[in-house]
Amino acid sequence: MEQFAVVVTALFWVSLLGVCVGGWRRAALWRVGRAAPVRWLDLLAVPKRYFVDLHRVVARDPYIARTHVATAGGAVAAMVLVAINYGLALYSPVLDMAIAVAALVMLGGLIFVWHRRRKPPKRLSRGLWDRLPWMLGALALGLLLLGGVSAPWLAGAAGLGTVALLALGAWELTVGMARGGPMKHALAGLLHLAFHPRPERFGRALPGQKAALRPLALGGDPTAEPLGVGKPAAFAWNQLLSFDACVQCGKCEAACPAFAAGQPLNPKKLIQDMVVGMAGGSDAAYTGSPMPGVPVGAREGAADKPLVPGLVAAETLWACTTCRACVHECPMLIEHVDAVIDMRRQQTLQHGAAPGTAPTVLANLRETGTAGGYDLGARHHWAVDLNVPWIQPDQAVDVLLIVGEGAFGLRYQRSLRALVKAMHAGGVDFAVLGDRETDTGDIARRLGDEATFQVLATRLIQTLAGLSFTRIVTADPHILHSLRNEYPALGGLYHVQHHTSLLAELADAGRLRFKPADDARILTYHDPCYLGRYNGETEAPRKLLRRLGLRINEMERHGLNARCCGAGGGAALTDIPGERRIPDIRIQDARDTGASLVAVACPNCTAMLEGVVGPRPDVRDIAELVADALEA
Repeated sequence: MEQFAVVVTALFWVSLLGVCVGGWRRAALWRVGRAAPVRWLDLLAVPKRYFVDLHRVVARDPYIARTHVATAGGAVAAMVLVAINYGLALYSPVLDMAIAVAALVMLGGLIFVWHRRRKPPKRLSRGLWDRLPWMLGALALGLLLLGGVSAPWLAGAAGLGTVALLALGAWELTVGMARGGPMKHALAGLLHLAFHPRPERFGRALPGQKAALRPLALGGDPTAEPLGVGKPAAFAWNQLLSFDACVQCGKCEAACPAFAAGQPLNPKKLIQDMVVGMAGGSDAAYTGSPMPGVPVGAREGAADKPLVPGLVAAETLWACTTCRACVHECPMLIEHVDAVIDMRRQQTLQHGAAPGTAPTVLANLRETGTAGGYDLGARHHWAVDLNVPWIQPDQAVDVLLIVGEGAFGLRYQRSLRALVKAMHAGGVDFAVLGDRETDTGDIARRLGDEATFQVLATRLIQTLAGLSFTRIVTADPHILHSLRNEYPALGGLYHVQHHTSLLAELADAGRLRFKPADDARILTYHDPCYLGRYNGETEAPRKLLRRLGLRINEMERHGLNARCCGAGGGAALTDIPGERRIPDIRIQDARDTGASLVAVACPNCTAMLEGVVGPRPDVRDIAELVADALEA
């Protein structure tokens, strides 16, 4: 038995050395990326981020949450005990029994992993991931024999078998990790939690601040920061680290509206392509769902080779609606949208390669301050008969209403007129910018044109600096997000409200009174991505609808899990073809509830959902429903 224990001790230290070598090899790949701040003290925050922030996402799937707790928890406990008992050559029978108990817990979890892998969901990757339960099972069984079998039984063949099982599991944890096998996610995932590209995700920042894009440093030293990302080495090192943390669970794939529509985007495949580019090679070993219409095995890349078109098709980048459904669902907290925008920036700023009508829109924004190339004074023609004042430099108002680009369209004008009617009824002291309102630049930023965004943002900030108001109200969640969360980085600090929040506030204060509801239609509510997932506001619109006496039949995907309408991120401009249209899918979601009315709270959602051809529910902005229900 003593010789057996010494062999196990030697195997432990060899395995630990293998983990260090494997980790060093992966770290060498991450280090090809650009420099990024390293906050070493955040290593101390890993337990909290793992058990709270990460498991808050994992817990949405109770089966996997319990499985992960048992498998990972048992494995970590067993390995710690092995390190103490055999790494330090204590050889305590009590610690052996503790190892056996931990191994049993690990085996229990692995049984559920194996069961799930028998008939896995389509979103799960196969290949090495199918092998993983068996490799970890060998390790767990070896640990069980090590700790739970009496010494005489571990002599001879039984001892050799136990060592073989331990060695097989150790191989997966060491050599497998170094070669990019599934277990690389364990090391990369923990380090990713410590050195996350968005540390604000773990703090007390508001939801929108956790999703705000960072401005590029423009006009300075061109070698200091690239204009976007054109090759894997141009990503920050901790972004490359985050790509290695992917467990290929496919939850991002299942949530992605572009993938559901058959457009050439699969967030999981995109992240794995970034790993291929970082390490060099082709995507031939990928065993998950492909990009729709893009065969696996035809893409190659390397750290210093262009990402587009060698590794990533340009259409893949432009299919993204930036809805952040992938980010919301990712159990490893990977920032897919940031990677997409980084690559778009390079395509737009250096190559001018935005497709569809995007180049025309960007040119209009630069030349006129509007996406449609309109005269600024025409933005408020819809309000000529509504007694809507234009704010003056010497006039202080409570609310500054910023209407946005949609005010040039007849459909959105109906929503704005309803909103103004409700604000008048509620006695709101408000004004509009008039012909000084220029575009916030949100669409330019999402299309990768950071330069145009910063010009437009600076211009609007200068305009607002000369005015006196308490808060900004807008009916456009994209404007809300830009002003509330992205303008502060450029010096614009404002209290910004969505119009549903303002109307709910007025109703709560008794300043809006409604007629008894006589609408027997079944209603469902569509959450805008930039209001719900980006800014965490899902309750105010529902509260308002309930106050109107309307019953809500929720769609299967609603609230923070809502499906995108298809307009975000400039997708309506780039118009990448697929098998279906995203708004058609969303309207089908609404039909499935039996609803004849869809309440919306975003002009982009209104346009996309009303653009669905054929029989569909009526689409109304919540402001319109409020205006219709007002007492005379």
